[in-house]
Amino acid sequence: MPQQTQIQPIIGKVIPQPIVAEMSQSYLDYAMSVIISRALPDVRDGLKPVHRRILYAMWKMGLKPGAKFRKSATVVGETLGKYHPHGDSAVYDSLVRMAQTFSLRYPLIWGQGNFGSIDGDSAAAMRYTESKLNPIAEELLLDLEKDTVGFKDNYDGSHKEPEVLPAKIPNLLLNGTLGIAVGMATNIPPHNLSELIDGLIYLIDNPAASLEKLMAKIPGPDFPTGGLIFNTQDIQKAYATGRGGIVMRAKTEVVEAKQGDWQIVVTEIPFQINKTNLLEKIASLVKDKKIEGIKGLRDESDKDGLRIVIELKSAANPQKILNQLFKHTQLQETFHVNLVCLIDGLQPRVLSLKMALEEFIKHRQIIITRRAKFELAKAKARAHILDGLQIALANIDAIISAIKKSKDKEDAKINLSRQFKLSEAQALAILAMQLASLANLERLSIEKELKEKKSLIKELSVLLSSPQKILTTIKDELLAIKNKYQDARRTQIIPGAIDKFSPEDLIPNETAIVMITKDGYIKRLEPSSFKAQGRGGKGVIGLTTKEEDIVELFFAANTHSDVLLFTTRGKVFQLKAYDIPLASKTSRGQALVNFLEIESNEKVSTVFPLDDLKNYSHLVMVTGHGTIKKVDISAFANVRRSGLIAIKLKGSDELRWVKPSSGNDEVSLITAQGKSIRFTEKNLRPMGRNTAGVRGIRLRPGDEIVGMDVLTSAKDKNSKLLVISANGFGKMTKLTEYRLQGRGGSGIKTAGVTAKTGRLVSARVVNLEQLAADGIKGDLIISSEKGQVIRTTLKTIPTSGRPAQGVRVMRFKQPGDKVASVTLV
Repeated sequence: MPQQTQIQPIIGKVIPQPIVAEMSQSYLDYAMSVIISRALPDVRDGLKPVHRRILYAMWKMGLKPGAKFRKSATVVGETLGKYHPHGDSAVYDSLVRMAQTFSLRYPLIWGQGNFGSIDGDSAAAMRYTESKLNPIAEELLLDLEKDTVGFKDNYDGSHKEPEVLPAKIPNLLLNGTLGIAVGMATNIPPHNLSELIDGLIYLIDNPAASLEKLMAKIPGPDFPTGGLIFNTQDIQKAYATGRGGIVMRAKTEVVEAKQGDWQIVVTEIPFQINKTNLLEKIASLVKDKKIEGIKGLRDESDKDGLRIVIELKSAANPQKILNQLFKHTQLQETFHVNLVCLIDGLQPRVLSLKMALEEFIKHRQIIITRRAKFELAKAKARAHILDGLQIALANIDAIISAIKKSKDKEDAKINLSRQFKLSEAQALAILAMQLASLANLERLSIEKELKEKKSLIKELSVLLSSPQKILTTIKDELLAIKNKYQDARRTQIIPGAIDKFSPEDLIPNETAIVMITKDGYIKRLEPSSFKAQGRGGKGVIGLTTKEEDIVELFFAANTHSDVLLFTTRGKVFQLKAYDIPLASKTSRGQALVNFLEIESNEKVSTVFPLDDLKNYSHLVMVTGHGTIKKVDISAFANVRRSGLIAIKLKGSDELRWVKPSSGNDEVSLITAQGKSIRFTEKNLRPMGRNTAGVRGIRLRPGDEIVGMDVLTSAKDKNSKLLVISANGFGKMTKLTEYRLQGRGGSGIKTAGVTAKTGRLVSARVVNLEQLAADGIKGDLIISSEKGQVIRTTLKTIPTSGRPAQGVRVMRFKQPGDKVASVTLV
């Protein structure tokens, strides 16, 4: 009989399982593993497991800010070997990101060596780079040794690792994160530390705080790369729901190159945008002729910061090209907020801003409670030992006698415990006490330490019994961190047109002086920049211009005023006065092309502040060739960003003046050769915007209009015509010396124009009595072609007849200088 093979009994039991059910369960287990153990951060410390393990490994290695740098390969090896059993590249990539200043708002790791760049360059191999913890990373790890968090076994049970870090800083919102799990993802923007702490403190003091109140403290994300973000309403939606899109835009400026062409300079780009890819995209658009007008593209970035220069062709419109770049490239991008994180390390949830802050506060309450319990137990244990030492010092002779009578250490411990009613710990402490402790100072030291421990025990007991004191401790620690690490916001928030908070709510309404140069630079100054001087003074420097540039327009307006800007080509644009950059007297200002979509051959010729239009019905326009037109003011109610046509021009004519009228006023026109005409507005019928107008005055060859004004009958009686000539002469003449004439005539003489005085450059009607009745001093500010400015009162300028030449009002510092513009403040 053949020998039978003995079959081993089957251990366990085979259970038939449908393949669909098995795959579903296995995939669900995998998905949860990815969600919890890899992709999503914990709301408490804002870290994913890999980041937490790297920081903990560095902490255990002693790589604190004051330590020496160690090779990154050492950190990766320590993390892999003890805590994170995955690929070394995954660990190193995570370490690198925590060291990149363009990836994290507050980098947690201090890197030395090549850690990559905003161009997308990879970091050097881990064997070449070195790293240690940044000071702010310590705030995540402090108090780990005080039983503040739970510890769990590592992957093989040979070591312990923290389930979460104590985290004194709200790292989830502070640095943000990006993660893609299975079936869900997270994308949290970084924020400013000071703003977050202010929001947390406000929420602790006001648990029922509304989102609007919190946003007053935390207005929006703050990206490490700076840039601009738009629309407070979008930010509010993202904060309220945990989901939403926030528009980011690069920080740009249009500047003029030395050769006169325009450049677009980019100094900050949106968060998470690869600069190299951005440059390649712009180059591709230019090559494919999807964007025309760009002739050069340079990357001038260096260690001091990012700088991209886009050179434009001479005929290009800078604002239009910039808008095209925003539309077609990542100079404008949307950050899609998805505030998904783990609650208690297990449950993924979408949180609002307030919920995320509340979860952090809860975490800190638990940490401080556990820390206080640990410190209380430690203080009580030490106080217990000190009590025993005090008993020993008080009975030192008896203690020594009892020890001498004992046969060994164990017998001595028992004898001391029995005779002096000591605990085992106290008896052992006494037996370990050195003879030096018998010294008087040592006795006092023990008494002092016991007193301190009892005080600490009382303090910790009170803390643990009072939730309010725990919250106060949280606030104190947050304020200490704010004072230590606070910095300025990098990302500018633009409220947007639909934001309920208008810029006027934040900007004081005050008088401002605005200067515009011939070559198109504009700036706003405070009136106090110019002090009043006597007639004939030399003035002060009011503007630093580039070579051959001169100050052309000079006017006063309130900062809240709407300002209409009429160009030489007959177009009209609209700006708020506060949108004009505030600058110093000696700065050049900014180019108008940063604000207006004007052509290369187009200049702003007239600026008109619209402070109050209730008493006016029309705008009267006058060109350099003497053409005049009246348009209903309602035609300019909605001036679009790209501008509107204000008047149709003929040939080389240019629009020079625009002033309001009531429909029943008089018009005065003054020419450079000293001619003036005055006629009633009834001779001027209203026209549409896209019309050319009619003749206002008949000009001689070479003559042109230098001034116009709209007069009322009440103004006529006491008004005077003020004229200023190119060589700094001026005078005033009573308006009653100018008779009414018909529109279109040659006019009458208004000033003696000679080589000494030069041609007239400015003329306006003033009423000193009315100004005095209104409590207005009436200062005249005169600006020269070379930037010299003088401020003088109108009373210093004499009144003369029509043929008079006038007196010297301004003396020039530089030979050949001439009056460029005149304004009344």
